[in-house]
Amino acid sequence: MRIYLKREFFGDREFLLAENNNMKATAFKYSTGVEAIKVENKKGYFIILPFQGQQIWRACFLGKDLVMRTSFEEPVPTTEYLETYGGFLVHCGVQGMGVPQAGDTHKQHGEVPNVAYQKAYMEIGKDYMTVGGVYEYNKSFVKHYLFNPECSLQEDDTVLKVKVRLENKRHEPLEYMYLCHINFRPIDGAELIYSADYDSSGVKVHKLIGDGVPKEEAEKLMAYMEAVEKDPTLHHKVGAPGQLYDPEICFTIYYKGDENGRAYTLQYNEEGACYVSHPVEQLPIGIRWISRKIDEQSMGMVLPATAEHLGYTDAKSKGQIKVLQGMESVEFNIEAGYLEKERADQVKTKIEQIKNN
Repeated sequence: MRIYLKREFFGDREFLLAENNNMKATAFKYSTGVEAIKVENKKGYFIILPFQGQQIWRACFLGKDLVMRTSFEEPVPTTEYLETYGGFLVHCGVQGMGVPQAGDTHKQHGEVPNVAYQKAYMEIGKDYMTVGGVYEYNKSFVKHYLFNPECSLQEDDTVLKVKVRLENKRHEPLEYMYLCHINFRPIDGAELIYSADYDSSGVKVHKLIGDGVPKEEAEKLMAYMEAVEKDPTLHHKVGAPGQLYDPEICFTIYYKGDENGRAYTLQYNEEGACYVSHPVEQLPIGIRWISRKIDEQSMGMVLPATAEHLGYTDAKSKGQIKVLQGMESVEFNIEAGYLEKERADQVKTKIEQIKNN
């Protein structure tokens, strides 16, 4: 059953929107005025912003708060990327993505991270709940597309299943970019385990430092980047002595997939693991973004993407821009969440098998 949502449904007081045997969804509005839906099962919940970017603002399972440390307790009604930054999962694209460089005209990470959705809906099944939405971009003689993300949770699961469908509504080809910005909280002592080679063929360090970083700090950061470039395993133990991610370091990870073409990433410790799985063919670039400042800390262990994170012009020069032919569509299926120890160990074994093939 599908329920179409209206902004009028959301007031200052939380109310029950839907329920089935073991799940419920409540609707509420943050003090900032941003509408939200909280979907819960017995193991945890996620909070999604149905009309603002379809962002997954918060995720918590098995008592683990998964989202990055951020200075934003609540989402802010803005389209400026860094003025409401702190969600667990943010959709980025479509006409551009990443940090704009010389020659780019798009905003940071494109138009969709905080865009207003014209349609939002819920689907309620016997053992699952889904929240989705449709954003339509239409500019005569230029571009016309539908961007349709959905986030689903099963009644007994701790992993979110995210499906994104992009449809070209014109008869001319549509260039597109997409990045799924997943922001976990770093877990000191955990280990990064992923289905790629742990050398320069599998891990690329982007040795880029912003102009605003003081010279002495920039030199230290560059020295650490160069060390990790020589030995990527130096960054695998989260919070190990000598690591430096202020303000950030970005990597490109060249993933290998299993028999179904899916790649896997874990932030793994003795209790379980933060988890992401993504399709290598549709999202061939795995961006890793780690930032550990006092006020913001994020383990973006993989941001599945169509291209690297340096804007449209850079991606175009590298042949990384994707194209949808007239009236065609493409779909991305991503999994993100938390695994209990037994499931985490199973995925760890699968990663080892992929790496050994």
